[in-house]
Amino acid sequence: MVSSEGIGRLLVVVVGAAVFAVAGVALFVVHPETLTDLFGVIAALVVVIVGLRIAGNIAQSLFPGYNAAEVAVEGPITRDGGGGRFPSSPQSTPADDIVEQIDRANEDDSVDALLLKLNTPGGEVVPSDDIRLAAERFDGPTIAYTTDVCASGGYWIASGCDELWARDGSIVGSIGVIGSRVNASDLAEKVGLSYERFAAGEFKDAGTPLKEMEEDEREYLQGLIDDYYETFVERVSDGRDLDAEFVRDTEARIYLGEQAHELGLVDELGTRRDLEDELADRLERDAVAVEEFEPERPLMARVGTGAQQIAYAFGAGIAGLAEDREFRLRT
Repeated sequence: MVSSEGIGRLLVVVVGAAVFAVAGVALFVVHPETLTDLFGVIAALVVVIVGLRIAGNIAQSLFPGYNAAEVAVEGPITRDGGGGRFPSSPQSTPADDIVEQIDRANEDDSVDALLLKLNTPGGEVVPSDDIRLAAERFDGPTIAYTTDVCASGGYWIASGCDELWARDGSIVGSIGVIGSRVNASDLAEKVGLSYERFAAGEFKDAGTPLKEMEEDEREYLQGLIDDYYETFVERVSDGRDLDAEFVRDTEARIYLGEQAHELGLVDELGTRRDLEDELADRLERDAVAVEEFEPERPLMARVGTGAQQIAYAFGAGIAGLAEDREFRLRT
């Protein structure tokens, strides 16, 4: 059965095509006697094609074929989707792009609800919180769902949504923060390297891999981890309406979807179809039509992604272990 929106779009396209066809014939075939018939027909066809595209865009704006938006958060969460100077997994998520798409959906009058697809093991703290804040800003029902993994930073984001759906076998949880460093002091000594300090501020070089970590440095860095962890617990406790002590008692464990549902970490279990049916009932619609909101990517960016996938397949991801980051912090 064709919807009224579909009929409206079709009428706009047909009327627009007819108008541009008449204009094209009048301008390039009938009126200018100096043009040959061949060039006139070609020019008229060009005008018709351009007119069809214009009419199609107008029809899409007047009669949108969707009433819900989906924004996907997939792969490790970083600020720009990269892992530093070395290639990271090609599926990493640029947080700023995700925020932009959520805000765009919020400004679209046709969008009544937001589906936030979370298939991520987590990632950087502040980018995860930026996405959570964008989800909280959305004016309407906001439902997060995962099919595979919603862990750590992914769960941080879910705490900003109205609900979290998962499958029975989904991996959910890991409410914790981790910091890491590579201790290369022994290796440096073996190859004849030494660390000479020039710094202002006692803890400016805390975590530098070419020297042994002092106990006060370890306490300082652990304090940062603890502060981030308490913020994580607070976000989850407030956003998911869970007792803070219960959240701490999970000890950053991961759970399968069924157990996570029993513990209250997940609101509903079901498929994507189940979620859409439930959302249609809440919106009092016959059905939910979902539009994927994705950032526009130029050709060179798509080519770059393909090259990155090849590089990653040949082990570029392992090279990231050698990157000279002094202290890495992630959820």
